Amino acid sequence: MHKNFIASFLSLLLLFAGNSRADQLSIPLQIDYSMIKKVLISQLYTGQGNSAELWNDRQGCSYLRLSNPDINGKNGQIQLLNNVQARFGTGLGGQCVTLLEWAGILETFQQPTLDSGHSVLTFPVTSVSAYDPQGHQLTIDKLQDLIKRFAEPKLAAVKIDLNEARGNIEETLAHFLPKDNAAEVKEVLKSLRFSNVNAGNDGIGIKLNLNAPAKRAVAKPAPAFNETEQKQWQAAWQQWDAFLSSAIDQAVRDTQSPELRGTLTEILADSRAAFQAGLKQHDADSADPVRVFFTRTWERLAPVLKTISGELPGIQGLRYITFIAATDVIYELERVGAPFGLDISSDGLRRLARILIAGKQQQP
Repeated sequence: MHKNFIASFLSLLLLFAGNSRADQLSIPLQIDYSMIKKVLISQLYTGQGNSAELWNDRQGCSYLRLSNPDINGKNGQIQLLNNVQARFGTGLGGQCVTLLEWAGILETFQQPTLDSGHSVLTFPVTSVSAYDPQGHQLTIDKLQDLIKRFAEPKLAAVKIDLNEARGNIEETLAHFLPKDNAAEVKEVLKSLRFSNVNAGNDGIGIKLNLNAPAKRAVAKPAPAFNETEQKQWQAAWQQWDAFLSSAIDQAVRDTQSPELRGTLTEILADSRAAFQAGLKQHDADSADPVRVFFTRTWERLAPVLKTISGELPGIQGLRYITFIAATDVIYELERVGAPFGLDISSDGLRRLARILIAGKQQQP
């Protein structure tokens, strides 16, 4: 998904927040093994047919080559299986004379690990085994030496930078947030870190931690908009509406997903109706239209984003996973009693809308 759409939707949610002290919040995030495999292929297996030539003697007589990686979780670690081909030879009379040629399976176990800055995910190797096509473990000294010298370091050098998009998100949020909220949200984003990495059956689990402002005093109900405020809101919302429409088009171009276009377009149309209803007076005993909109929207959007994240090449799908986790933060905050000062309701929307209107009127 285009980074501006992610940041803009997240900023729209964060705008419901208010000022208060900081508490710790932790949200689970999972990176599926299908995405890890794409990262491996993009960084290491760049040869024909998803192969990686880890060593050769530059004469074509000897080489060590991996291909067709398969990644799973096993006993709390990553199990990586590769087809491996090795040949040892020597030049004689202008030709290569093969001394040993072998093909089989290379199995490595790797422990997903965060660096000291809690921002880069690496995969150091904990054990290595080579098997022939019949599954018998081999202990060929020359092969073991090559694997130790060339395979282990290159497999361990694969990494995922979990903070790659943070600067862009902060920049976009700063552009859209009111000035009296921007500094606070920037401090919250600066506190974000990743921890507690573990290899599960389907993917790598990571905890997303941040300092979220603690629960503030419940705000007084915000009165419904009058006719003048309705007109001012329509003018202020037009810029958001146009921007999100453009971002939807970009997101669909990025993913080539008609399903995503349909879902996002319907959500944008629903937001217009839900927000308009939220600005007006409604029956206190009926369901709040703004809260219903956000709940139903996420129930529809999260599965679509999860599916698309697995279809994108390399690390691009991580942008969707991060967005899912960020939005899960919003709903977790609501579940535990709005420690972020969040008020995803018609009252919250009215307060937000008045802030936006005031900010637009102050612009030259």
